[in-house]
Amino acid sequence: MESVLPPEILGLLSDPLRWQLVSELGRSDRRVGELVQLVGKPQNLVSYHLAELRHAGIVRPRRSSADGRDVYYCADLFRCRDLLGDAGLSLHPGLSLAPTQPDGVGARRGRPRLLFLCTGNSARSQIAEALVEHRSAGTVEARSAGSHPKALHRNAVRVMAERGIDISGRPTKSLTRFARSRFDRVITLCDKVREICPEFPHAPITAHWSIADPASAGGNDKATYPVFEHVADEIESRVALLLADLRTRPLERTHRA
Repeated sequence: MESVLPPEILGLLSDPLRWQLVSELGRSDRRVGELVQLVGKPQNLVSYHLAELRHAGIVRPRRSSADGRDVYYCADLFRCRDLLGDAGLSLHPGLSLAPTQPDGVGARRGRPRLLFLCTGNSARSQIAEALVEHRSAGTVEARSAGSHPKALHRNAVRVMAERGIDISGRPTKSLTRFARSRFDRVITLCDKVREICPEFPHAPITAHWSIADPASAGGNDKATYPVFEHVADEIESRVALLLADLRTRPLERTHRA
């Protein structure tokens, strides 16, 4: 009988350290030094395993927009899902992934409160806030703010209108407005804001999504619109994972950025 090799993803993620790295990066984008502290392993070992995961397309690096010398890593959990699903199908065609549950978080679990932060509150955090409200059908309360608020960007309004969501009337807000407010999770979408994010009451879960400001791509609105589309797509994918996480552990406070 011809020998059949197991799918590469099974060997790749069977290593406990690689599994831990992907799990941590699935919760928050992190720098290598932060991962070293979290997993308690030498930096050269962590860097080696990150390189293996990067080669397989499981994690990807992104240069920090706050300090160009820093690199944030994030996990592509949807690629993991697809590769693991393919592995199951290669074992037996009847092993397909179960359909996902609706995005709404059941009222019986309470109504989690989320805060999204970026610099201008003009695009990224507004997009995240609107997508959470829309996809959760109002069962999750979301707010957004910026360290230096400015006018809502026209491309942010346009890219959300393409998704059937009107954010044209939303005000931009300073993060100081929420300094004394209680949230279950606080998520930064800007490398600069992450470095200055204040402590919030009741120690909410914190996470970081390293997403560059689409308006900083340069050019006029027409030239930067594809960048806004890409950013909105990425935020929408991350929001889907966030809502799925809230369904299973809505008020857990164990993982910090």
